[in-house]
Amino acid sequence: MTNIEKLESKIRSYNPQADLKLIRDAYDFAKNAHDGQHRASGELFIFHPLEVAMILADLELDTVTVAAGLLHDVVEDTQYTIEDIEKIFGPEIALLVDGVTKLGKLEFKSKEEQQAENLRKMLLAMAKDIRIILIKLADRLHNMRTLKSMPEEKQKEKAIETLEIFAPLAHRLGISKIKWELEDLAFRFLEPEHYYDLVDKVAKKRREREEHINEMINILKQKLESSGIKADIQGRPKHFYSIYKKMKEQNKTFDQIYDLTAVRVIVDNVRECYAALGVVHTLWKPIPGRFKDYIAMPKPNMYQSLHTTVIDSKGEPLEIQIRTYEMHKTAEYGIAAHWRYKEGSKIDEFDKKLSWLREILDWQRELKDAKEFMESLKLDLFTDEVYVFTPKGDVINLPAGSCPIDFAYRIHTDIGNRCIGAKVNGKMVPLDYRLANGDIVEILTSSHSSGPSRDWLKFVKSAQARSKIKQWFKKERREENITRGKELLEKEAKRQGYDLYQLIKHDFMEGLLKKLSMQNLEDLFAAIGLGGISPVQAFQRILDEYKKTVKAEKPGVEEKISPKSKKQVVSKEAVVVEGIDNILVKFSRCCNPVPGDKIVGYITRGRGVSIHRFDCPNVQNNQYKERLIEVKWDTFKENSYPVEIEASAYDRPGVLSDVINLIGDMKTTIDAVNARATKNGIAVIDLVLEIKDKQHLENVIQKLKKINGVFEVKRVMNQ
Repeated sequence: MTNIEKLESKIRSYNPQADLKLIRDAYDFAKNAHDGQHRASGELFIFHPLEVAMILADLELDTVTVAAGLLHDVVEDTQYTIEDIEKIFGPEIALLVDGVTKLGKLEFKSKEEQQAENLRKMLLAMAKDIRIILIKLADRLHNMRTLKSMPEEKQKEKAIETLEIFAPLAHRLGISKIKWELEDLAFRFLEPEHYYDLVDKVAKKRREREEHINEMINILKQKLESSGIKADIQGRPKHFYSIYKKMKEQNKTFDQIYDLTAVRVIVDNVRECYAALGVVHTLWKPIPGRFKDYIAMPKPNMYQSLHTTVIDSKGEPLEIQIRTYEMHKTAEYGIAAHWRYKEGSKIDEFDKKLSWLREILDWQRELKDAKEFMESLKLDLFTDEVYVFTPKGDVINLPAGSCPIDFAYRIHTDIGNRCIGAKVNGKMVPLDYRLANGDIVEILTSSHSSGPSRDWLKFVKSAQARSKIKQWFKKERREENITRGKELLEKEAKRQGYDLYQLIKHDFMEGLLKKLSMQNLEDLFAAIGLGGISPVQAFQRILDEYKKTVKAEKPGVEEKISPKSKKQVVSKEAVVVEGIDNILVKFSRCCNPVPGDKIVGYITRGRGVSIHRFDCPNVQNNQYKERLIEVKWDTFKENSYPVEIEASAYDRPGVLSDVINLIGDMKTTIDAVNARATKNGIAVIDLVLEIKDKQHLENVIQKLKKINGVFEVKRVMNQ
């Protein structure tokens, strides 16, 4: 049987009514188009598209996709155009071939830019037609299978790209059949010594493990049959890369890895899944914390199964997966198992399964920086997840380590922008609280909220939340961002001993702004104010460019652009330190001073100058008076500072909401809130607020005292 006959036979096995003439025509056309071409391995080129088509047939895809797999390299590697493909095979196949051809055509300055742009193009191609990515994954899989014929440097480059992009993409689409093989092949070329050592060790242990697993399977099979549950039970050896990753992450040797094989139980329906789980747990003792119900809460890639780990009759951990036949098909084939072009599938249901893709496309358009895009995508697309509930019981999945702000933006952009607090499992929590599986999350909002805080960017995990926060600042506060960015850059220049405006008046700035993809200085200031570029990084770029151009042409110019005096150093914290250059300044957390407070500096050992309120007990009681130094507030810039206050009130329904709403009305940012009720009916509310100065703080305190039931509000001093 020839290779094309094997392909036709494979297609016929899952689709007896398939149009095999289309497959044969596509094969004949590709064979003639690639005539005389050979791959690096020396084999005829047609062998590659034929194998790609076979991988697509293994996923049981439609004949149009398989035909496009046969033709996917024709436009790129032969004289034929996409118009030729459309004329002969129609617009649908032409769309798929064109989509695959366009992936990876452009060249970029950095590897990171190239990877980011390739991923952007893949996401857009997926939105247009998911089959484009399925063909690309099949293409990469066969290239990895034949990577041995490539130079070693190319092998490692392709293997890294496969591990970082293609395997996680296959995982996100739920195609474990491709994901596992891509990972193992990449592992083989990146760590050949570890790979073959592991292969050898697994082979030596295989017989012993197989005997043990078969014994456990027989015990389980008899118990299930006696309970009236018909099941297909099989052992599933763990893949080499997953074993290696577990050894590295848990710092274990091969001999300490017991679960080299998992047992998979496949039953007819969901009811039998849970019944089988009950049988397993009566047979063997489950290990606490190792049970996961992906049937009730499916993974975003549609994976469903029950996972449990038990201690078997020999005292060893045994992982057992329980699922239906339909779930098993989805686990193996992922998105391909729910193909919209397959007869009888529902388009709405298919689109719902790709909702995550539309969310990513929404925020990825906002990210111009390649590094930020790659980091954000890896967080949102490729990391572990946490599953939490809305108060109504809807399941929301977020990247592991997410906080209530991530949850708020996942629900709706407006909910995130107006968020002023959060409850988890009925209790108030700080906004940087890390959510755990099963948490019930409720977001508190206010129509008078001043909007997101820049501090949120320090702890949100999801790229969606990060993008929406930056988008808000970009649109709502451009003028404020420009002013803020300008001030930050001026301060950084002053800190390094330069006059910013003497630097940026030179012609080199025009070229530098173009390199940074910015139209003018206002764009640069706005980006700094938004937090997209740090003032240190921006100023360093300006200084480097200045030294390369102006200073190189006119030695000695530097003295003319330096400030006249360096006796006073302004810290980035907006405090003037008298008589000391380049000193690190930080605010003490014991008294949290704000502009308007009388302050003093304390020279620490190795950590710069610590700024305290003059009446701070830690200063007044300190025996090392000689370390105190004169400091003063710099009125050049308006900053905000964290201040902790405590409000005491007679406990009543709604008192916490009244406090939070009033602070929102005053356009004051809440960094953290914690409320507790005492036994004598008093509610104590601890708040950390972003305060501009002492007058601002006094206004907040006075207004809080006017709330019904509030009898005391005080500024907290930590000893």
